[in-house]
Amino acid sequence: MNPGAAVRGGILTVTLNAALDVTYHVPALTPGAAHRVSRVDERAGGKGVNVARLLHTLGAPVVATGLAGGAGGARIRSLLAEEGVPEAFVPIEAESRRTLVVAEPDSATGFWEPGPAVTRQEWHAFRTRFTDLVRGAAAVVLSGSLPVGVPVDAYHALITAARRDSVWTVLDSSGEALRHGLSAGPDLVKPNVDELADLLGCPPPRPATALQAVRTLDAPAVVASFGPDGLLAVTGEGAWRAYVPEPVAGNPTGAGDACVAALTSGLVRQRPWPERLAEAVALSAAAVRAPVAGSVDLSDYRRLRRDVIVKEI
Repeated sequence: MNPGAAVRGGILTVTLNAALDVTYHVPALTPGAAHRVSRVDERAGGKGVNVARLLHTLGAPVVATGLAGGAGGARIRSLLAEEGVPEAFVPIEAESRRTLVVAEPDSATGFWEPGPAVTRQEWHAFRTRFTDLVRGAAAVVLSGSLPVGVPVDAYHALITAARRDSVWTVLDSSGEALRHGLSAGPDLVKPNVDELADLLGCPPPRPATALQAVRTLDAPAVVASFGPDGLLAVTGEGAWRAYVPEPVAGNPTGAGDACVAALTSGLVRQRPWPERLAEAVALSAAAVRAPVAGSVDLSDYRRLRRDVIVKEI
């Protein structure tokens, strides 16, 4: 694709540690036992790829970029093409990783490979492509872990570059990559409860007790996800909790990516915060009900949207 053309005015997603997602469906997972797999699903994956797919499903203009290498990287790109999701991945020599999920009817167990080693030249090539792609975009989503060879302050550098072009930035990562990225002042940060605890240096909090701690994070808006307990949002316009009254059973892999997709869509459309949060909770819950990460049934999403409770705190 012509760098930047398809993303102009839309959303760019960045997945530096893209993956080929494989999901095995079994009636029940028993450690130490042999299992007969009823179905195998294979999809392009990685957090930013899931966000791009969900935004595409919602009808938002989006381009997925990142690093992809070897036969796995080629398969990731071909799968995105089959789904009609525009991509501008930068090729690398090493093989992109695979992720394996063993999905039971009401739960899932994941196995994540560490990812490829990226050379200094490949990282420089990505930085150059990113500069072209982000110019003219409305927002950029930076998601997931960093592969070996990518600097730990990669998200800080990319957020800084995006801000020079007045592009909104959304960060969803963990550990030192999240900490360094946060120091660049992204417009929105979306940690889960464990990532939040790591940032704050405390045990995993509950939504009811996390408000003051979240206020200490240096970002214009923080939306923390607490799994079945919903979302806690602290923004310059107020603070809210959003949740569905009854827990949703299924495969939680990709629910956080659905949350990011909905929040980014609401950011670009400048929707009121309560509306953004309701859509994020509903899309996340619909993703839990979906059989594989990065997908939703839109009729499920619309039904769940009516049940979401949003309370100002």
